[in-house]
Formats: sequence, C-alpha cells, structure tokens
Amino acid sequence: MREQQNYSIDQATATAIESSAVLRNTYGLLALTLAFSGLVAYISQQMNMPHPGIMLTLVGFYGLFFLTMKLRNSGWGLLTTFALTGFMGYTLGPILNMYLSMPNGGSVISSAFAMTAFVFTGLSAYVLITRKDMSFLSGFITVGCFVLIAAMIAGFIFDISGLQLAISAGFVLFSSAMILFQTSAIISGGERNYIMATITLYVSIYNLFLSLLHILGVTSND
Repeated sequence: MREQQNYSIDQATATAIESSAVLRNTYGLLALTLAFSGLVAYISQQMNMPHPGIMLTLVGFYGLFFLTMKLRNSGWGLLTTFALTGFMGYTLGPILNMYLSMPNGGSVISSAFAMTAFVFTGLSAYVLITRKDMSFLSGFITVGCFVLIAAMIAGFIFDISGLQLAISAGFVLFSSAMILFQTSAIISGGERNYIMATITLYVSIYNLFLSLLHILGVTSND
C-alpha cells in the first residue's frame, strides 16, 4: 500500500513538473511569436502591402497549420510556427491600414489591443490561480465552431443586417473559451506539446483582436 502511495505521489510530481515545463515553454514561445508577428504586421502596414485575399489567407493559414502539426515534435516545428505567425502578421498589416484610414482609427486599434491584452491576461490568470478544470468547454467549443462556420457561409451568401457584428461577437466568446480550455489543458497535463499549445493560444489572441477591432470600428462609426 505504501509503495502504491509513493508511486502515485511520484507520478503526480512528475506530471506537475512536466506541466510546468510545457507552460513555461508555451508562454516563452508565445511571447516570441507575438513579437515577431507584430513586427511583420508593422512592416506590412508601413509598406502598404496589399491583403492576400480570403482564399489565399485560408490556404496559407491551414497549410502552415497542418504542416506545423506534422512537425510539432521536431525542431522544424518551431520554424513553421514562426512562418505561420509571421504570415498572419502580414495579413494583419493591410487590415490595420484600413482602420487607420478612419478618423478615429488609431484609438480603435489601441482600444482593441488593450482589451485583447486585458482579456487574455485575465482569463489566463483565472485558470492559473484557481487551477479549475475547463474541459467541460469542449462541447461549447465544438458547437461554436460549427455555428461560426455556418454563420460565415451565410454572410458570404446573404446580405443580413448585423450578421457580421454577431459573428465578431461570437468569435470573442469562442476565442475566450479557447484560451480558458487550452490553459487548463496545459496545467492539467492534457496538452504536452508546447508548439501546439502556442499556436492555439496565438490563433485565439489573433481572432480575439480582429473581432474586437471590428466591433469597436462599427460602434465608433455609429
């Protein structure tokens, strides 16, 4: 009985140490990718580069995303992670220029950035402090994914007033749920690959920022 207890304690300790390492590596890589993505976005914005378009953006994102998944256990996975986040930074530059052309575009971007940082920090801190298991959000995330895809398809086909604003609000909720879910998975040992954890959090932050940017842009114009 004592040997079993000692084994359980050792196993729990090993899991905690591994989770701490994944968390540390994830936040370290996330900080680097966000900085790199921000630099690329700034260069793209300053050079007034054109947006690649929705189709090329989707092909580039999913192509690099699945390539990173395949290479996640090797050093090449780090290279494709920076390629992915750099590409997304490039797509962000033209979007920022579009908002900067508005009379109050600068304040809209600053507000969206501040709100994104506040939401991410608050949600992450909540999970890290409380250590709550957020696995129950998996159902909401799955359903939310299909609902958002259906709404985006409807947005392309039909001209429905307020639909784009509703989609942005939906992405705010979806991205927030993903941050909670992924952070919980890291500290509980459910996510053991820091590259995939980094990409998930990066995409959540990216979508959260764009969604808040759209919402603030629309409301400020009103």
